[in-house]
Amino acid sequence: MTVCRLGSLSAAAGEAFRLHAQTAVNAADRAFRAARDARDGSPARSLAVGATPSLAAGVVPAAMRRLLDEDGPLPWQLVPGLTGELYERTVNGELDLALVTDAPPGLPGDSRLERQFLGTDEMMVVLPAGHRLAGAGPARIEELADETWAEDNEGTAALLRQHAARAGVTARIDLNAADLPGKIALVATGHAIALTPSVMVTTLRADVTTLRLFDPPTRGIYSVRPRLDPHPSAELLIRQIVAIISLPIGRVGRLRSAHTDVTLRVLPDA
Repeated sequence: MTVCRLGSLSAAAGEAFRLHAQTAVNAADRAFRAARDARDGSPARSLAVGATPSLAAGVVPAAMRRLLDEDGPLPWQLVPGLTGELYERTVNGELDLALVTDAPPGLPGDSRLERQFLGTDEMMVVLPAGHRLAGAGPARIEELADETWAEDNEGTAALLRQHAARAGVTARIDLNAADLPGKIALVATGHAIALTPSVMVTTLRADVTTLRLFDPPTRGIYSVRPRLDPHPSAELLIRQIVAIISLPIGRVGRLRSAHTDVTLRVLPDA
């Protein structure tokens, strides 16, 4: 019998142990729930979906609603999180499907997961309703050089800084919010303006407005799921997401979809 003393493990070994232990616990939990559902006559295997906050706020619930309306009852859970965390939770067996983005620092790589590119999301500026550019057409970032910006995560902040640097200006990010609602609240109360994904447009509060940028920063939207034993409804939900993200801006936001015929392209994992 081998005894493992956790106190003697290096940081890397400890992390590997944690991940394997978490995977085993999650597998046991899912097996227990599957057995319970079979005993209770549950109509289908539950679908655990992870999504970045902006996708969890609108696109994923809308796509799930369409899937339920078309295919009937399906128990499901929604788990918001950042891309790196969602990758890990998918590897660990906690999630059947994760909807993530390649905003900085980019996408992790893991050969155990299958990754699919779904579309390119245009980033927009959120303004207070009474802002001087409210209702205007596309603007150049130079027109916003004197503004105070608010951000809630380093990925979006990096996109903003890179876009401003290409134009030879600096985006002054003076206010940091804990989350997306907090960032939008800073905008609504006139403290700052902010960058936001176009998929957020229909979820924004009524006291803010949006402004498109010339040559806007973008980010890719991807689905990630286990290569082994994929959930049978995961691809159906992906197809609904592709259909929704192809809608014009002002519905659920506009993304340039890679799948106008809803054909999915599997990418080799980096």
